[in-house]
Order: sequence, then C-alpha cells, then structure tokens
Amino acid sequence: VQLVESGGGSVQSGGSLRLSCAASGYPRSTYCMGWFRQPPGKEREGVAVIDSDGSTNYADSVKGRFTISRDNAKNTLYLQMNSLNSTDTAMYYCAAGRRCYEFTYWGHGTQVTVSS
Repeated sequence: VQLVESGGGSVQSGGSLRLSCAASGYPRSTYCMGWFRQPPGKEREGVAVIDSDGSTNYADSVKGRFTISRDNAKNTLYLQMNSLNSTDTAMYYCAAGRRCYEFTYWGHGTQVTVSS
C-alpha cells in the first residue's frame, strides 16, 4: 500500500494550491480517503474526508475554501485549496481506510506554506 502526496509549496495569502495523492496497492474505490494536516508545533488535525459513495465532510476552518475529490479511475485523491491564509501552513497528509473513522494507511506528507 502506497500513498504519495504532491502539489505542496509556498504561496501568498489569498492564493490557491491543489494537492494530489496517488494511491496504489489496495481496493482504493471502496475506501474512505482523507486529508489531514499538522501545523508547526501543533497536533495533527482532520481537514476533509470523502467516502466511497462520494459523501464529504470538512473541518469548519476550511469549509467554503477547500474541496476534496477523488478520481477512482486514476486512483487519485485531490484537495483544492482556495483563499489560503497563514493558518493553513502545515504538513498535509493523505490517508485511507475501510471506514472514515479508521484510517490505516498514510502518506509521507507534502508541505504547504502560506505567507502574508
């Protein structure tokens, strides 16, 4: 099982980024997938999840700004991030699991830095 994130980088406040997570090694279309992040000096927190039926859930802090999506044909998870601000600065991780409350597989992360 492998999850490989990409798309992170440095952006100015108000800008946008799209993260991608390429998945391989398991029945991806039946799994719940999600994005998590860990800001500097803080604990990891959930950002958004998308279940196998396409239903989504977002942290209050990103609602209306971030959009999670998945392309099962490409085995890829996405996170479109708009209106970024400094509080979005973090290492972003992709995760997958059989249930949205139990993530078993994790990527190594991609760094997002937002400057004001």
